[in-house]
Amino acid sequence: MIETGTPRLTGQKDGAIGWMTFNHPERLNAISLDMWAAIPTVLEAFESDPDVRVVVFKGGGDKAFISGADISQFGEHRDDRAANAVYSTQSAAATRAMVGLSKPSIAMIKGFCIGGGMAVALTCDMRICSENSRFGIPAARLGLGYAFDGVKALTDLVGPSFAKEILFTARHLEAAEAANIGLVNRVVPIRDLEAAVRHYAGQIAQNAPLTVKAAKIAVREAMKDPEKRNLDEAAAAVDACFQSADYAEGRKAFMEKRRPVFRGV
Repeated sequence: MIETGTPRLTGQKDGAIGWMTFNHPERLNAISLDMWAAIPTVLEAFESDPDVRVVVFKGGGDKAFISGADISQFGEHRDDRAANAVYSTQSAAATRAMVGLSKPSIAMIKGFCIGGGMAVALTCDMRICSENSRFGIPAARLGLGYAFDGVKALTDLVGPSFAKEILFTARHLEAAEAANIGLVNRVVPIRDLEAAVRHYAGQIAQNAPLTVKAAKIAVREAMKDPEKRNLDEAAAAVDACFQSADYAEGRKAFMEKRRPVFRGV
């Protein structure tokens, strides 16, 4: 177990999977300031651990992935400009850690994924949800402005028309509708959710880490405006694959008709 300083955000390694749990079920895992602050600690630990091949984000309890920001704290932590600056700094650092994670990430979504929960899920590479999940961004009902980075992430995933519908109506989408518009990768029965996530994580974990990393970098750069792309970084990641011991292992395993054992080097 990773020491985070709060029981509301936990990190634990289980084989090749690093589990980051938003553990605030009494408030449907609404994200509090201490949770934002702990996210970089957990992800840095997973990033530096070569045994961790995949990171899974999940919510504690059975009712929600994340129901949004913990609005009950706004009176204390966002009641003036100085307090809001501290809150924004912590949440921005957490977002950078999630977006910047070099290892593949999966959001395991059960129940409500609302507001800030959507923002967290959108930082993941894949989203797998249970059939009872609900998605929405209620900013228009609260009079909040939704920041550009969040709008772009949503638009990149579902396209401008569906992004506008989600933001303009502030309504909840059911799991099947979320899958139809590309918001989630898979919808599975509630009882099968963790098994499905473990299956996908296991498939990823047995593949060559450097190849997966190179693919993640390439997709990230492809989503940027052409003049902002770091193609040198993408090319260097591909070169690292061809120069790796894993590439030699992959070729050898193919010839020997066995499963390769990749080490990420």
